[in-house]
Amino acid sequence: MTAEQRERRPMGLRPGRGAHMFGGERAKDARGSLRRLLGYLRRYRAAIVTVFVLATFGTSMALLGPYLMGRAIDLIVTRQGMAAVLRVLLAMLGCYGVAWLANAAQGVLIATVAQRAMREIRADLFAHLQGLSLRFHDSRRAGETMSRLTNDIDAISRVLSQNVTQLFSGLLTMLGILLVMFILSPWLALASMVVLPLMFGLVVVVGRKTRSAFRAYQKNLGVLNGTLEETFSGQRVVTAFGQEDRVLSRFDVHNTTVRRLGIHAMTYALFVMPMMGILSNMNVAVVAGIGGWLTVRGAVTVGLITTFIAYSRRFAEPLRQLGGLYNQVQQALAGAERIFEILDEVPDLVDSPNARALGTVRGEVSFEDVTFAYEPGVDVLKDITLRATPGEVIALVGPTGAGKTTVVNLLGRFYDIAEGVVRLDGEDVRGVTAASLRRQLGVVLQQTFLFAESVQENIRYGRLDATDAEVVEAARLANADGFIRRLPDGYDTELSERGANLSEGQRQLLSIARAVLADPRVLILDEATSSVDTRTETQIQEALQELMKGRTSLIIAHRLSTIRSANRILVIDNGRIVEQGDHAELLAAEGAYYRLYLSQFRGAAPPKDAWHTSRGEGG
Repeated sequence: MTAEQRERRPMGLRPGRGAHMFGGERAKDARGSLRRLLGYLRRYRAAIVTVFVLATFGTSMALLGPYLMGRAIDLIVTRQGMAAVLRVLLAMLGCYGVAWLANAAQGVLIATVAQRAMREIRADLFAHLQGLSLRFHDSRRAGETMSRLTNDIDAISRVLSQNVTQLFSGLLTMLGILLVMFILSPWLALASMVVLPLMFGLVVVVGRKTRSAFRAYQKNLGVLNGTLEETFSGQRVVTAFGQEDRVLSRFDVHNTTVRRLGIHAMTYALFVMPMMGILSNMNVAVVAGIGGWLTVRGAVTVGLITTFIAYSRRFAEPLRQLGGLYNQVQQALAGAERIFEILDEVPDLVDSPNARALGTVRGEVSFEDVTFAYEPGVDVLKDITLRATPGEVIALVGPTGAGKTTVVNLLGRFYDIAEGVVRLDGEDVRGVTAASLRRQLGVVLQQTFLFAESVQENIRYGRLDATDAEVVEAARLANADGFIRRLPDGYDTELSERGANLSEGQRQLLSIARAVLADPRVLILDEATSSVDTRTETQIQEALQELMKGRTSLIIAHRLSTIRSANRILVIDNGRIVEQGDHAELLAAEGAYYRLYLSQFRGAAPPKDAWHTSRGEGG
């Protein structure tokens, strides 16, 4: 396996680095993304129709305003009396008031629809992410995924809640103005359209540039978010090794790229507005000039020219809006493409159509001639055969990369095997539902993950329906009750992100309490004590001994002191089981286990050929 392949390799139960961008299928086209977005709005058809009716009514009322203003001017010029003028002015005021109410009502309604649709998109995306395998999550950066859940969905939300009705009202306004102008005076209407092709051409040409610019901007913003997330997660390492300058330099590179692309995208977007303003003023000048000439000839009135000038300004306003809206719509469609890229990811691990739920098991685990590879042609496990009887404690030892973690990953069906069968109580794990299978397993990892919630809720994560008394009992069995009660608020103490306000040993004890509460039949301990001091290790070992009682246990360990009491020890090297037996038997055999034991407890260096470091799975 190449270095690049090892970098991409999924790490199963261990947190992956996720150093790569989303790959695979190309983004959908804008039209396809738009169709799929509209699919989320179908169930709100009645509300959307109401919005468009209100927008149509409000736009119609607003279009009456300039006409009534022209009528009022003509009444003043012809000296018809103030009473008639006041009646027209009141009618104009009423039209604008009704238009405002209609626009306010449709704004509230479309915002409600948009937020409900966004809730569904977020729910679908989050649920889909939960259904994707560890292979997917371990090969992606968390910040990039977060960018799609936040930035991209926000871009869509802004367009749906703020811009859809503006777009509709703008188009309706332009069509209405054209219709009214041709009814009032075809010649002035034609004069008003002289600059129209230039306006439309500007919107189309610039719009094409903005879409690609904003897509590049959003993509690199996701990379920047990924860098931030990774840096904050590893801040202790950064500080410990004095790598602040390197982190700042890396951030500055991504930040500069985002700045450059943002300027590039916004330059196109901002170019539209001033140019539209210039063209709008040109349009008014044309209307005023031709209108003045027609007035001198007695073809039109002063009030009509005023009406046309007002309509010309109103006509340019939605065009200017469309220039800005087009940019935002393109940004939203770029975000939608990125969201649908994830939704189009097909889970590589799914329950078979006839999979059945696994009931309570005794805990018999068996591997029958199992061969597995993360990358085609590079076998990590080769013809593995083992059997653990209910209640038996099996230890897996071997060099880093030998395949130990892969064994437990396959038991939990985090990956599917190429050859052989993995069984739990005689059932092929591929023939039962993943959820029911994993309910039978309890996992305690070397790197404990705790949520930013209370201590009590972190323990309850093992079984959400557990009572407070059961949580306390689980903590007591895990030797965690003592230190929890010494915390400022006891079981109600809020933990910081990843439980950073606790020591490594305390976090591990909470992890064990969580596993105790889950009451699994099969227990997986992956280097559960390798990151703590000897005193804390003793506490954790006592808790683990309590946890393992009556349960089938698979222990991955480098410290041989933690596995002396195991019923059976399997030595894995280069993807194969090269030795097995209990502690005494393996020492007596003076093989690979014996040499490792000497290296740990007597300071003797094992022979060079004691371990053949595999290039496969880690640990």
